[in-house]
Amino acid sequence: MRIPAHSVCTAIRDDIVAGVHERGGRLTEEVLARRYGVSRVPVREALRTLEAEGFVVTRRHAGACVAEPTEQEAADLLEMRMLLEPLGASRAAQRRTEAHLKVLRGLVRLGQERARQGHSDDLRSLSGWFHETLAQATGSPALTSTLTQLRHKIAWMYAAEGPCDPVGYWAEHGAITDAVARGDGDRARSLTALHTERASAGHRLRFASGAGRADRVRNAQHAVNMTGLRH
Repeated sequence: MRIPAHSVCTAIRDDIVAGVHERGGRLTEEVLARRYGVSRVPVREALRTLEAEGFVVTRRHAGACVAEPTEQEAADLLEMRMLLEPLGASRAAQRRTEAHLKVLRGLVRLGQERARQGHSDDLRSLSGWFHETLAQATGSPALTSTLTQLRHKIAWMYAAEGPCDPVGYWAEHGAITDAVARGDGDRARSLTALHTERASAGHRLRFASGAGRADRVRNAQHAVNMTGLRH
């Protein structure tokens, strides 16, 4: 596989999330350079960026390795998303452009159509594009970057079950879009908080030592989130 040098970081990150590079596995510059068809220089730069993002760690006598996050670190990510995605939706309601709204509405129409037709395979990617666009609509590069990293890390650490009611799930996307279009930041925030809490309930840790431990992490996180919503 040969990719542009500037895309090396994205390619390595995507492969980590997909499990191509296993947790704890070594990431040698020479092997990565051959895999992606680039020199070792962009690989070295990409590994520095991925280390700053938390996907890679540098170990003595081993060099760069894929990180091995703990269950608590994984649970913290869900809590961070519960706090930041509603904030992002509120900011998007204040700062979105007509171009953002056009994309959001188009994704909602397509998602609702696919949900009614039972095309579940398309819905996860469409949902990802929806939330990515919503993050971009915040007008804050720092918040957009943080939300994007959160989505990548959560996809890496968790296996997500599809929504039990895809039509209702996409109706929630539509309601969020309507609130953003009206500039109603408070409603966009509250709708997104509920939407994110429901989505988080379907996540299972990929690396838990047992199903019971994964459920305990999820249930503990669920309790934290619900407590926060009641205040």
